[in-house]
Amino acid sequence: MLQSLDQTDIRILQILQDNARLTNKEIGEKLNKTATPIFERIKRLQEQGYIKGYVAILDHKKIDRSVMAFTHVQIRDHSHDNLLKFIDGVCAFDDVQECYQMSGDYDFLLRVAVKDLDSYQDFLMNKLFKVVPLGSVQTTFVLKEAKRETRFSLPAAK
Repeated sequence: MLQSLDQTDIRILQILQDNARLTNKEIGEKLNKTATPIFERIKRLQEQGYIKGYVAILDHKKIDRSVMAFTHVQIRDHSHDNLLKFIDGVCAFDDVQECYQMSGDYDFLLRVAVKDLDSYQDFLMNKLFKVVPLGSVQTTFVLKEAKRETRFSLPAAK
């Protein structure tokens, strides 16, 4: 898919990953272009789905979500409807930051952010366990965040 992007498109994506608050003019200055073609390229990159959105990355400890857990979930019934019900139910929870359907021993991997261990227990008992019947759940808690990256390394255009 990157084949349809030229070097300027790739540089725009790299620049926006580093700082999405830059104006089109500021991006243009970095690329020796005016703001109008930068605006048009960014609009096209959004329309083509390369840019899915813009976010502010918050410090989870400062917003009272200091406990980060990775929760592996195995569900009992793997019917299509049950899988969709699980995904819809789990994705509706504010505590769940990410949800991945996986291969291997567990069906799903969730990244969960909560205030404390009591809040995690409440999440398990009053939310997760009520979505669909579960086979097993295994949780690992983050002791220290050594790296958290949202930036992708992009190859140069050909």
